[in-house]
Amino acid sequence: MPTPRETILTALQARLHSIPYVTVLRGGVLPERVPAAGLLILRDGDPGAPGVTLSPLMYHYQHRAEIEAVVQTWDRDAAFDALCASIGTVIIAEPTLGGLCDWIEAEAPQPVDLPVEGAVSLKAAVIPVVLHYSVSDPLN
Repeated sequence: MPTPRETILTALQARLHSIPYVTVLRGGVLPERVPAAGLLILRDGDPGAPGVTLSPLMYHYQHRAEIEAVVQTWDRDAAFDALCASIGTVIIAEPTLGGLCDWIEAEAPQPVDLPVEGAVSLKAAVIPVVLHYSVSDPLN
């Protein structure tokens, strides 16, 4: 049975899959070719040190996952903007992932242009996503 952390990350990945035409990977490497509509790579990130409450014992996490967003097209600025807006839309539409976590919030991307020899440049950014959730066991 998957842990709550894994269940939350899997649900976030499923939400990202709802963005039309975009390829979504989990923990993968940047492929040689970026799909025309863009690429999202969900990284598990760092759960960090939890806050702890007693009676009942609960560990409260602000888990920082990351979404790598990448586009490679002649109109990369508009495509990147649309991709980031789509990520925001799917997070806002279900900010608790159906009750699996307390709250999800994305932080602003810091885009960079990456030149590719003999091809159109990439525009990419890491988008931090903070997952707020509580568990009764830190290994769970």
